[in-house]
Amino acid sequence: MTFQEQIQQGIPNQLPSSKPYETNINHAPKRKEILTDEEKKLALKNALRYFEPQFHEELLPEFKQELEEYGRVYMYRFRPDYEMKARPITYYPGKSEQAKSIMLMIQNNLDYAVAQHPHELITYGGNGAVFQNWAQYLLTMRYLSEMSDEQTLVMYSGHPMGLFPSHKDAPRVVVTNGMVIPNYSKPDDWEKFNALGVSQYGQMTAGSYMYIGPQGIVHGTTITVLNAFRKIKKEPKGGLFVTSGLGGMSGAQPKAGNIAGCVTVCAEVNPKITKIRHEQKWVNEIHENLDELVERVRKAQDNKETVSLAYLGNIVEVWEKFDQENLRIDIGSDQTSLHNPWAGGYYPVGQSFEESNAMMAENPELFKQKVQETLRRHAAAINKHTEKGTYFFDYGNAFLLEASRAGADVMSENPTLGREFRYPSYVQDIMGPMCFDYGFGPFRWVCTSGKPEDLQKTDDIACQILEGIQQNSPEEIQQQMKDNIQWIKGAQENKLVVGSQARILYADAEGRMKIAEAFNKAIKNGEIGPVVLGRDHHDVSGTDSPYRETSNIYDGSRFTADMAIHNVIGDSFRGATWVSIHNGGGVGWGEVINGGFGMLLDGSDDADRRLKSMLFWDVNNGISRRSWARNEGAIFAIKRAMEVEPNLKVTLPNLVDESLF
Repeated sequence: MTFQEQIQQGIPNQLPSSKPYETNINHAPKRKEILTDEEKKLALKNALRYFEPQFHEELLPEFKQELEEYGRVYMYRFRPDYEMKARPITYYPGKSEQAKSIMLMIQNNLDYAVAQHPHELITYGGNGAVFQNWAQYLLTMRYLSEMSDEQTLVMYSGHPMGLFPSHKDAPRVVVTNGMVIPNYSKPDDWEKFNALGVSQYGQMTAGSYMYIGPQGIVHGTTITVLNAFRKIKKEPKGGLFVTSGLGGMSGAQPKAGNIAGCVTVCAEVNPKITKIRHEQKWVNEIHENLDELVERVRKAQDNKETVSLAYLGNIVEVWEKFDQENLRIDIGSDQTSLHNPWAGGYYPVGQSFEESNAMMAENPELFKQKVQETLRRHAAAINKHTEKGTYFFDYGNAFLLEASRAGADVMSENPTLGREFRYPSYVQDIMGPMCFDYGFGPFRWVCTSGKPEDLQKTDDIACQILEGIQQNSPEEIQQQMKDNIQWIKGAQENKLVVGSQARILYADAEGRMKIAEAFNKAIKNGEIGPVVLGRDHHDVSGTDSPYRETSNIYDGSRFTADMAIHNVIGDSFRGATWVSIHNGGGVGWGEVINGGFGMLLDGSDDADRRLKSMLFWDVNNGISRRSWARNEGAIFAIKRAMEVEPNLKVTLPNLVDESLF
């Protein structure tokens, strides 16, 4: 069968032969056993409902074995035989160009070069899934190949509910992930619902088909590291940045450090992913001996080198050793997946990677105890460095939250509302007041032709647009404009493309709309092929996350999730090609609600109309909420937006004189 025929077939009429478990790729850890015998039976029934009854007898023992061995039913037998990667949009079968663009994006999320655990359909973060099993993938791709622009596909935590009649301006796909009742949002609830096959963790851009490999987080981390050094009034050259994690998102840190121009030390316990990042040239050197690492760091500091060093081992050992050696750390953070601390997101010190994985599955209570002991040691070591002048920030991975739950010394001596921890979230000190409040966030696009020359043309267009806007930009946003013009000029030479021909930069509503409009015009003129627009959920208005995206909201509303819900509803009727709303992305199940979108630009007048309507709302929804919280930059930004758009009328806060109290 051709690739197109396999897509159109969906779940095959005849059972494919079983596939061997491939040991040469990165697999998800075994999930802990959490289901009762009766619930296991229900999980198997839930898995078998995708298949005709005549296949149940053969599939049942196989699915039962998967459930017992891995804690989930992945249906490995149904993995497609074709190479999993984003193809040019013209390769996909179907009646709807919009649907074809979504197929492209789904396959990009599962590309072996992009996905963290591709055979388990997990893109990043240890549990950020595109689908729960391979039957869902096959059925979804078939629906997309059949649908017209008068239909909408409804996705229910990885399960394709089906095609429903709609209209051409409606989203082609509506995605939800993990939207459970609030009282059932604890980590064990996720384990149970996911094992039953009824819910999944979509992370941010995994379950919404908008991940573009580590490039997105490289850009965000570069901006963060540059501004962290600015905050301590030090040049990055010769400065030392210490952190940990080399996985799907965290793997971007050493590359970002190189772009920023500092010395980066990043610890990772997984040998396989460490080797992959080194082969991808995302990290320059791998070290396994702490004494040698100390010597190498001193040399790099003295010579003001730009270099990234991976330590194959536990980050706690690095912080403690550098303290003993009195090695000055300028900025420090952590990006292990502490939103997922008991299932492979964070590993205890003093045990091998293999020992930890075995304990995680076989003795989860002991594993949790060891993780919490490690968090206490980790925090204690960081505290010693900050007393010497290190600037430490939480990088939105729930490090401070989980450390506090473990009883670590991370709480502020003089807590205030929103500043309970002794260290800030990077959003509180850096990204919030410098970027999000002004409407700057991670705008991204994918060239669906798959041609590098199209990406180069879009880079050139974006650069021209930003340089034009900068000439008349107010002083308040000049630094953001300069950083992003510099980024887009260096994007090609930094070789950031992994998977699809994609790019990211931080832009406000004006920048996003003007860049998108210019892209659409270039498509109409035949200069480039169609382009998919999107963004990270980690943005101005997409995410309500009290310890990350909205951690610099100080009016008491940071635990509310109205903004993310409004964002997705508003995007859906203003012309998004697809929309998504998730529980849990980035910082943990039950800790955040986040929304995203995708939009196909095809050169049409319809696309031009939609992009202007949707992108303006997508940004200014968030600025207005931040303005109402009395954030100074957001008040400035929303007033400026109202001057540009007479139909925008936002309620502004009246400021209260503190002396009255």
